[in-house]
Amino acid sequence: KKIGVTAPGSSSQVMANFALARAGVKPNEVSFVGVGASSASVAAMRSGQIDAFANLDPALATVEKDGLVTIAADTRNVEESDRIFGGPMVAGCLYAPEKYIRKNPEIIQGLTNAIVRADRWLAKATAEDIVKVVPESYFLGNKDIYVAGFLKNRPALSKDGYFPKGAPQTSFRALQTVDPKLASAKPDFEAVYTNEFVKKAHKKYPM
Repeated sequence: KKIGVTAPGSSSQVMANFALARAGVKPNEVSFVGVGASSASVAAMRSGQIDAFANLDPALATVEKDGLVTIAADTRNVEESDRIFGGPMVAGCLYAPEKYIRKNPEIIQGLTNAIVRADRWLAKATAEDIVKVVPESYFLGNKDIYVAGFLKNRPALSKDGYFPKGAPQTSFRALQTVDPKLASAKPDFEAVYTNEFVKKAHKKYPM
């Protein structure tokens, strides 16, 4: 069977690996096909080029609305994501080489401030608010489906920007499924992230 993912080795393939493992299927028993996360991925599903789909909204919301898929595992749901990955999975974050962070703390702080404020805004934004600020190309031709997909994802978005405890370990287990070289690695999980910039952002912009 062919499973469409955004790209080989991507987070969508990692998610598929975990979902397959729960079902007793090994990654080498299927074929992963990179289909992107735009209208091309939807077209691949509609045309039968792929048999299954591990992707993002609004592409996922589109094929779901069209009745082309049955959801087998949904990481837009926080509780289900925790079950699949075995802990909190951070899908998107600010990251940079440690040397750059130490050399440019003002830049890092400015970016962090913006993310924290955006997190707060997204937690309360209405559908109308979202449509006003999102570029037209992101809608894939249907604003309603985009908004529906966003609202389904919103509970999984951070409301404060803090990196949750246990997330580095979860991410590392995920990476091990796509990179065999990490099998024997033993990173210092406390050294790979910091919440100090987030704390300063909250201090500057109190709730």
